[in-house]
Amino acid sequence: MLNLFARTAVLYLVAVVVIRIMGKRQIGQLQPFELVITIIIAELVVIPMQDKDVPLIEGLVPVFALLVLQYGVSLLLMKSEGIRAVVCGVPSVLVHNGQIVEQELHRLRYTLSDLLEQLRVKGFANLSDVEFAILETNGELSVIPKSQKRPVQPEDLQIDTEYEGLPLPLILDGKVKKEALQKAELDYSWLQDELVKRGVGQPQDVLYASLGTDGTLYVQPREMQLGWQESGVS
Repeated sequence: MLNLFARTAVLYLVAVVVIRIMGKRQIGQLQPFELVITIIIAELVVIPMQDKDVPLIEGLVPVFALLVLQYGVSLLLMKSEGIRAVVCGVPSVLVHNGQIVEQELHRLRYTLSDLLEQLRVKGFANLSDVEFAILETNGELSVIPKSQKRPVQPEDLQIDTEYEGLPLPLILDGKVKKEALQKAELDYSWLQDELVKRGVGQPQDVLYASLGTDGTLYVQPREMQLGWQESGVS
């Protein structure tokens, strides 16, 4: 029993590491060849996991071989557009200037119902509002609305906006992020004083705290009844 547990743990860790090395993607974002490799890896680790008579090495070698192959194919895809077109395909325009490209639907075996459903998911119930709809190589549908139907941007109204960067997380689940404090050129004493002003005794009592690019400190205590507060940093 202990041997089976150990084999399972090893195969699980190997599978996680290999898939992690392949890159950060959700299942819906995988290219076809990446999805195939992921499925094969899952099948390969199951065999020695279930059958203790199969040597562990016979499950590990094919997995690492697939990792090498996947890495090699990825390098080829980065260097050659032609190979990428063969392996991953090319984006297909399904709606052009507000008109459905029927030939592309038939070629891709993409039904009209599927197209309309994806347009609704993207927030376009009316086909006449769509300028282009492009089916990407990972199966995702990109929708470009007509200029009259796109959301109004500050640039359209000739409004100047200030730079908005990412907020710095200062406390995550009660733990102070010292690197973030250093980046903001602040120290622990300043953070402690700001927490006291908000009625929070220690960073351990904070679920989340962040510093915005405009100097606004956001603090959410662990106890939800304490609420949250915002204030500017002087």
